[in-house]
Amino acid sequence: MTVPFIDLRRFEPDLLERWAVLCREISAHTQFVGGPRVAALEARMSELTGGHVVGCANGTDALQLALRAAGVGRGDRVVIPDATFWATYEAVVNVGADVITVDVDPDDLQMDLELCREAIEKHQPKAVILVHLYGWGSARLDAFRELCRERGVTLIEDGAQAWGSTWRDDSVYRDAELATISFYPAKVLGACGDAGAVVCRDEDMARTVRQLGNHGRTQHYEHGLIGWNSRMDGFSAAWLDLALDYLDERLASRRHAATSDRGRLGALGVTVAPVPEGWRDSGSLAVVRFAPADRPPGESVR
Repeated sequence: MTVPFIDLRRFEPDLLERWAVLCREISAHTQFVGGPRVAALEARMSELTGGHVVGCANGTDALQLALRAAGVGRGDRVVIPDATFWATYEAVVNVGADVITVDVDPDDLQMDLELCREAIEKHQPKAVILVHLYGWGSARLDAFRELCRERGVTLIEDGAQAWGSTWRDDSVYRDAELATISFYPAKVLGACGDAGAVVCRDEDMARTVRQLGNHGRTQHYEHGLIGWNSRMDGFSAAWLDLALDYLDERLASRRHAATSDRGRLGALGVTVAPVPEGWRDSGSLAVVRFAPADRPPGESVR
């Protein structure tokens, strides 16, 4: 029996009909790149997160835009956790900076706060990327934010997997200086293609992110920065805006399934990673842990 990681063909009864209407409208008005659909999504997400949201082409670009907007470049150092998706590492290298990796806390599986503190003291980084993995994040999120404020280090929160997760009963993005989101289709909130976003606490920072993602433009043929092309398209924005209408019910279903899986796995004697205190997870994953000696022969961890 093959169980798919995610079934992207499961739709609410009226979703495809509503989507077909949107596709006709977008096509009729040729709102293919940027435009009112993207602006409407950004406004809605800004209200939900409490920040200034800028859409972009994908989650990896979101990380690079955030790093560049924070002034990270050649010769700078950036601290990241050593357990993360490759894009976190890749984004730092792509902006010309050097990567400093630190281990994760075995309790919440997120970056270890004390090791991060040591890395800041030793390497004097320009930024730290704290990754919110598995549908939750660090149990010491507030302490990470305070540490980076005290040391004058930009904290970028890689929230690629975190949409729908809450920290202390509010959006995890709400108090972030800079945060990034991926809308890859398999995410809890996924687009109909690739898309991403950057959430900025500061409005000026958001303007810089937007400029960087649109060839550094100040006007159509005037360019104040060296940027690149990372604009969200109208179809992705419309799909995401539509999906938000159904998200509460989807989150409830996911959380129910994840809770059930954790209980069943625990009953089988499998060590299940608990959701840290203060977090309400998105039901993205039910995570299990194995001691190195208990892993099947031939398996490796890199």
